[in-house]
Amino acid sequence: MNEATESVRAFANFRVLNGEADAAERDHLIRNLAQLFSYVSDRCDDEQVAQYDEVLCQLADIVEVEARAHVAKLLAPLDRAPGTAVVRLANDVIEVAAPLLEFSNVLSDDDLIEIAERQSEAHRVAIASRKGLKDRVGDAIVTFGGEPSVARLLRNTDAELSTETLEKVAFRATSNASLAGDLRGRQGIDWAEVRTEVSAAGAKALERLGLVSESHNRETANRVQAVVYNRIKNRAGFSSQEWKLAWNQVKALADRRRFDLKALHRFARFGYGHHTAAGLTMLLQVRPEIMVKWLALQDYVALTVAARAAKISPELFGMIIAVLPWRDLPSKADIENVRKRYEALSEDEAAGIFELWRSHSFRRRAARDEAVA
Repeated sequence: MNEATESVRAFANFRVLNGEADAAERDHLIRNLAQLFSYVSDRCDDEQVAQYDEVLCQLADIVEVEARAHVAKLLAPLDRAPGTAVVRLANDVIEVAAPLLEFSNVLSDDDLIEIAERQSEAHRVAIASRKGLKDRVGDAIVTFGGEPSVARLLRNTDAELSTETLEKVAFRATSNASLAGDLRGRQGIDWAEVRTEVSAAGAKALERLGLVSESHNRETANRVQAVVYNRIKNRAGFSSQEWKLAWNQVKALADRRRFDLKALHRFARFGYGHHTAAGLTMLLQVRPEIMVKWLALQDYVALTVAARAAKISPELFGMIIAVLPWRDLPSKADIENVRKRYEALSEDEAAGIFELWRSHSFRRRAARDEAVA
């Protein structure tokens, strides 16, 4: 790893970055640097990733499309990649951006929504092809996209579609036979459930498309309520795969200096439980395994003290408690009780308890390391 780090530092001093080299030399350098990073990305610390990020961004500004496209293909499958460089290339021309938009886990949903709003229809088509596309991103595709991207979204069976998104598509589909066909062919949608959640105008659009009948009864509504409850309940629980994805995306935000309390609030507001947990871990400056342990043990007390010491507002804390991926879904009573204890605990008292815990944890870790040595 020292060799890789020294290589990056050496690249940063190359005359290439000052524009003194020819196109072929610049092309060669950025390709080699991206290839090197792809080999060592899983072993880079934050400082080393930042060094690669800086140099790749500088080089991306002075190389041709073919070289940038090559770099994008190398970065697209990586779980940890330089955040600024990835976003820079994802906003590039579609020949460069496509693999990142479709495959990169480093791009957050907020990144994808911004790109869907600002970039071309081809960019939106690539985003609509993503595996596991979240409903917020799908809604942005429908809001800003044309028929090609919306059609691709409907044909993406792995994309989440919210009721609001389906209603928007239904309005468009009433005057677009192709979209109507794609909407009718979409599998796994309980249209009776959708009908109970859309506006009166949305319900009429669904009826015109032949997706629902005009009549529905209380039994259907009760069944829908049960489905919604089970859907919420099934979201509870920690997933190692979701955690890894969330942690790397939060790290990428931090690479770009875009992780702050506003980002944490956004995660909590939109129900991104694992992202909220990852962001809180970074904000509290605790080891990731500590946060995972708190979630597994349903340790409301530890999280209450830590968050209060970090001066998180009671309103944000209440949102955080509700969306974190606990072992079991907290009840409304649990959330209310934790919120009351949070408000009763002073910041000074919490800071003292948290620092005492840190000191004790550090001593135990040092003792273990010494015993191993």
